[in-house]
Amino acid sequence: MRRFRRWGLLSSKPLGLAFLALALGFLVSFPFWASRYWVDVGFYVGLYALLGLGLNVILGEVGLFNLGHAAFWAIGAYVTAILNTRFGVPTLALLPVSALAAALCAWLVSSPIIHLRGDYLCIVTIALGEIVRLVLINNPGGLTGGPNGVVGISRPALLGHVIRTPTDFFFLVWAVVALCALALWQLQRSRVGRAWNYIREDEIAAEAMGVDVRALKLLAFVIGAAIAGLAGNIFAAKMRMVSPDSFTFLESCLMFCIVLLGGMGSIPGTIFGALLVVLFPEVFRPVAQYRMLFFGLALAATMYFRPGGLWPRRRAAELLFLKRASPP
Repeated sequence: MRRFRRWGLLSSKPLGLAFLALALGFLVSFPFWASRYWVDVGFYVGLYALLGLGLNVILGEVGLFNLGHAAFWAIGAYVTAILNTRFGVPTLALLPVSALAAALCAWLVSSPIIHLRGDYLCIVTIALGEIVRLVLINNPGGLTGGPNGVVGISRPALLGHVIRTPTDFFFLVWAVVALCALALWQLQRSRVGRAWNYIREDEIAAEAMGVDVRALKLLAFVIGAAIAGLAGNIFAAKMRMVSPDSFTFLESCLMFCIVLLGGMGSIPGTIFGALLVVLFPEVFRPVAQYRMLFFGLALAATMYFRPGGLWPRRRAAELLFLKRASPP
């Protein structure tokens, strides 16, 4: 127990608040002393953190294997691109529209498959991601632009200020990450969050206790997809074009790795996992041909030595058990 106290696992509220204050201070000051290149890297850390938070609801909270999460990211990006270029709707005004479109698609496609478990659900979600990508390539109704995608997306504007610099986009994406993280943290502490955890640990027992397993699984898919739709909107606004090449199966695998590396169900762990996944290729860029090998080795080592992730979620029940087991 002394070791747990030394690590701050039993009385971590002051330490956690201090760490949060340091992290916020670092984020706010980072664009003012870092180069434009690293500010852009910070933007992509925030973007993948947002995608990871969406997948964490599905994979980390409920335990549903989803390897097609890039499909909902693509839907959010293409809805933004099409409505902006064809109808002139402001990009930021499309943030909720992108989230709703991705959530609606998630509800439609997950309703027939939500009863599947484990590997079967994983395979179906892989197929879902590829189907969405192929539909975008085939350019239905001339909407998606085929392999070339949609170009000419206008820059977002907020209160008359046009968001155009890396610093502007850095603050935009991290503001959305902060809002989503706060909302998900509150959701974790609610009855819905506890019910999700019951389903993840033992679906049959949860259903026997009166938990509506199907409805809560669908809710997790819808919320996770909505967050991915937000990320798609910001990505489209930043790039000013979208194409199917940005939403491949590899991107879904990276999101999966973000949640596994950081810690399933852990909000700070997911953000930390996004930091590692984005920074890892940058660190190993001088040996680019080997960086994926190093990334795979690091992932395998993490799964062997830290199966709960690098920043696992400390659940209230675990803390209560440790307090009761510790000597007076």
